[in-house]
Formats: sequence, C-alpha cells, structure tokens
Amino acid sequence: MTPEAKVKKKVSELLKKYGAYYFFPAMGSFGRAGIPDIIGSYRGYFFAVECKAGKGKTTALQDAEIEKIRKVGGKAFVINETNLDLLETYLKEQQHEM
Repeated sequence: MTPEAKVKKKVSELLKKYGAYYFFPAMGSFGRAGIPDIIGSYRGYFFAVECKAGKGKTTALQDAEIEKIRKVGGKAFVINETNLDLLETYLKEQQHEM
C-alpha cells in the first residue's frame, strides 16, 4: 500500500466511524482533473478531502477545485498523516450543530 493509500484508508475509517456519506470519484475520460480524492456529506454539509502523504503538495488544478468548493460554502481539506484531527474536529462540530 502506498503512503497516500494509507492516508486514504485512515480518512475512510474516520468517515465510517462518524457515519458520513462519501465516495471516491471515478477518474477517467469523464472525470475532471484536480477533483479531490474523497467527496462526501455529513449532517447536510458538503465536504471534500484531498489526501497527501508526507510533505506532498497539491497541484494548481487541485488548488483551483478546492477554492471552488470553498467559494460555494463547502468544506475542503488537504489531509496527510499528521493532520487527520482537522477532519475529525470538523465532524465533531457538525454533531453539535444539529
């Protein structure tokens, strides 16, 4: 398993723990470059997660997609091995909203 795949697995486990709806968008001829690795919703809130390993950086296309998501009120995260807590904090905050 690649380092990035390990991050995706940890994110997936966290999302399952909270019961979030999520999926990994299919890449291919009908996909759009730069789309985050995971798209989801939790308690009515849209979120997207770009997974990176180590000091991996987002590309310009990924940054553009993340900005589009944030501009319309969605949450977008860039998660690696050291900051998974950012996503968990977000999920916990949504539990208190309802």
